[in-house]
Amino acid sequence: MKIKITLFSFFIFISSLIAQEKNGSITGKIIDSQSKEGIGYSTVLVKENGKVVASAATKEDGSFTFSNLANKNLLLEVNFVGYKKHSQEVNLSTSNSVNVGTISIASESKEIETVTVVKERSTIEQKADRKVVNVGKDLIASGTTASEIFNNIPTVSIDPQTKELSLRGNSNVRVLIDGKPTNIDATQLLQQIPSASIKQVELITNPSAKYNPEGNSGIINIILHKNTKGGFNGSITSGVTFGVTPKTNQSLNLNYKVGKVNFYTNYGFNHGKNRNFGFVDSERVGFENSQDFKFSNVNTSHLLKIGADYYINDNNTLSFFTNWNFFDGKGKSRTISDYLTLADAVQDNWNNSGNTTQTYDLAYKHNFAKKGETIDFQINHSITDNDDISNFLNNNIYSLNDISGKSTYSQFNIDYVNPLSESAKLEVGYETRLQGGKNLFNDFQATATTTNKFDYNRNIHALYANYSKSFGKFSAQVGARAELYNLYAHPKKESTDASLNSDATITDEIFTIYPSAYLSYKPNDNNTFNINYTRRVDRPSNGQINPIREWRTVNMESRGNPALEPQFTNSFELNYTRITKIGSITSAVFYRLIQDEISRVTFTDPNDTNFYIMSFSNFKNNRSMGAEINANLKLTKWWSTNASADIYFKTVRGTVSNLDTGLMENAEVDVTTFNTRLNNTFSATKNLKFNLFGMYRGRDLSLQFARKAMYKMDLGANYSVLQGKGTISARLNDVFNMMHFAFEGNIPYRSVGEFHWESRTFYLGFNYNFGGGKNRELQRKQRDKQETQGGGGMF
Repeated sequence: MKIKITLFSFFIFISSLIAQEKNGSITGKIIDSQSKEGIGYSTVLVKENGKVVASAATKEDGSFTFSNLANKNLLLEVNFVGYKKHSQEVNLSTSNSVNVGTISIASESKEIETVTVVKERSTIEQKADRKVVNVGKDLIASGTTASEIFNNIPTVSIDPQTKELSLRGNSNVRVLIDGKPTNIDATQLLQQIPSASIKQVELITNPSAKYNPEGNSGIINIILHKNTKGGFNGSITSGVTFGVTPKTNQSLNLNYKVGKVNFYTNYGFNHGKNRNFGFVDSERVGFENSQDFKFSNVNTSHLLKIGADYYINDNNTLSFFTNWNFFDGKGKSRTISDYLTLADAVQDNWNNSGNTTQTYDLAYKHNFAKKGETIDFQINHSITDNDDISNFLNNNIYSLNDISGKSTYSQFNIDYVNPLSESAKLEVGYETRLQGGKNLFNDFQATATTTNKFDYNRNIHALYANYSKSFGKFSAQVGARAELYNLYAHPKKESTDASLNSDATITDEIFTIYPSAYLSYKPNDNNTFNINYTRRVDRPSNGQINPIREWRTVNMESRGNPALEPQFTNSFELNYTRITKIGSITSAVFYRLIQDEISRVTFTDPNDTNFYIMSFSNFKNNRSMGAEINANLKLTKWWSTNASADIYFKTVRGTVSNLDTGLMENAEVDVTTFNTRLNNTFSATKNLKFNLFGMYRGRDLSLQFARKAMYKMDLGANYSVLQGKGTISARLNDVFNMMHFAFEGNIPYRSVGEFHWESRTFYLGFNYNFGGGKNRELQRKQRDKQETQGGGGMF
């Protein structure tokens, strides 16, 4: 109850900041002085006595609108990279509604030559249904892969040991690349994408009915670089990270636009060796031991994107791109178990894994004669091949696991948008997703040789509709998505030990409707309130339903549960955005009600009471809630900062072992987690900037142990060279070497442990931009950015 009172008081406080109502308005359109085409996404400012009172980015056609302005004499200012600044006075004292008409701005050659593809400082933009993180050089320098830089993004975290991704404290999150799903597990994928290849990261916590409802905590969409400047241009980034051993990351972006065709490509390369170590001390009576772990692996990844846009005419655009991802990993580990009363044990492991994913995407967009009326067609197909070979030597007993698999994903969708009026819009669409695969797992042990096969098909057919309307200072959207879900899976086990053989078939067919609703209140240009509701689903993954074991140790194995049911979530969210003279502040509270929650369970093998099986099961309803705040501020001319804090409340459920009875018991624990980040940028000179980053991740609690708090501090610097075309970046990560995983627990027995990795590293990188041409922002396919657009109010 105290929490609810606190959150209620917080929003009462921020609502008191709302400015008094004003009725002045300014409209107009920005165009290129030579081509006469509208310039989208240019910045328009309204100033009063030299101070900014309102700001906006123009729409794709260059138009803009300001409302709720003071009835005074104001200054209108237009800024866009590569163009000369434009200023003019607008007098609202005699007329409270002024249309400034068409404003032509001319290109400025000096600025064109120094256009940078990657911004110096990462920025966070709050939109109606998402946060957009524009990745700058400070984030790129904080890590060579997406997995490493995600810990520096608000509300997102990566588990340092398992590399599991979570959003708002929940790991049930959907990851997209350029708005498209991928066959690669998110844990692997984020370690394969070079940080320099990322343009933006979109955090969509409550997606509308238009989007795939999978993912309890929402969607993370990673947008790779795609240049659209005229002529030939590009950029190259090269960096080296020095830890225990050096690691390198390279990225190349090229673009050539001539006539009606735009060609682009992006290539990223990562290579490096990583060393980790840790220990776990256990105090189980009769089995007291100390385990030491050493890990070493060498990973190499290549990411290639090639695409083209053909602008047939003003109303028709044809686009194609392909992504290729290659990954190769080699690792070895050693575990030494030192027992006080038993013989010591040593296990060595050698692992060789790799995967290749190829994605092809074809899209067509048509603009009707009616402004804003469009239809999009899209076909997407991807293929992933996986191989994983692990050799084990456990006290001179040899075993081998050989896993290979192939999966495919195909998607077809049609999206139609019709602005019914100036204040209303209708969106309808159809989508088909077809996923299939075959996995082969050969398990060679001293007592038996087993071949495990798992074939599956998951097909989803969906229809959706969204209706949005604005009325005065309010705007709303309601929608629904109907999905028919079909599953067919065939796990089969063939072993030299006939008692291990099995052959089963798993089928399922579910029809579900997923509603969504949004309501926004914008009393003026500086304040926006938004409340929304969506229903989401987490369907059991292939691994969670596969009864064939995934891995095995001396006393435990992991396998799926074919009887698992989908987990549904009703998600409620309240957001507030405040624009001030020095920046923006966004805050949110959310509440989730989870039905048939999927969680881990561990139980005793009925055939061996000393052996445990780890699997999954559906638990009763659960709930979670939280609050977060983010401020993106320019405190002085030389100091800007991005600060964020979040707190989450959830209940964790599962099973634990009762050593007194020897039985497994259901258990639950209430968890509160607090996190905060602070990223500062200091401009020493025009060309030299310093960066100071700090992060604190609060204590977390599971059923079996408590993870201790984690924190770190980074120092960095950027220096512009070659007349602004080049940038040298340096960064010292985890200055005091305090970032490590430490835990302590009492269930099922007392244990403590720590795991360390190469957290304190030094990065040195260089970025160079070349080529010229006007920085003309081209229309981008709506689904490609996974973003709802104008017409009909806030959407």
